[in-house]
Amino acid sequence: MTTDTTTTQWLSDAEATARLGAALAATRPAHAVVHLLGDLGAGKSTLARALLRALGVQGAIKSPTYTLVERYPLSAGGEAWHLDLYRIGDAGELEFLGLDGDEVTLWLVEWPDRGRGGLPAPDLVVELAVERGGRRATLSGASPAGAAWVDAVGAGQGVAAGS
Repeated sequence: MTTDTTTTQWLSDAEATARLGAALAATRPAHAVVHLLGDLGAGKSTLARALLRALGVQGAIKSPTYTLVERYPLSAGGEAWHLDLYRIGDAGELEFLGLDGDEVTLWLVEWPDRGRGGLPAPDLVVELAVERGGRRATLSGASPAGAAWVDAVGAGQGVAAGS
């Protein structure tokens, strides 16, 4: 299997985004790093929330826009860390966030380019773009586990409306 597996899905509304989050949750590997790409307002935090909710996270799921990192215990064990690196100047600033936890089983990283060199390599890259009144989500496997993940989500046949 190659690591360049890619699929594109059309997300017509918030429900379609929630379905994609649920599909990602249902098929995710035990340990994964997800890089979320897209302009401001493209839906990165919305997709991260949908994925975390589908993994059983209860209560408020806050955007890490100002805190830079939010940690969530997962019902299946381990933690998910949701990072928003928009406000950092360079990867050296990651040192102050204490991102060396062995308990992390899922990394969700918005604006990963700002942390280049200081983050684990991605398994999955999700690029979101506002388009035609909805969003286009392109999922690319960046590791063997990520490629298998993309294949598994694609096998869900129409996880997102209009895909």
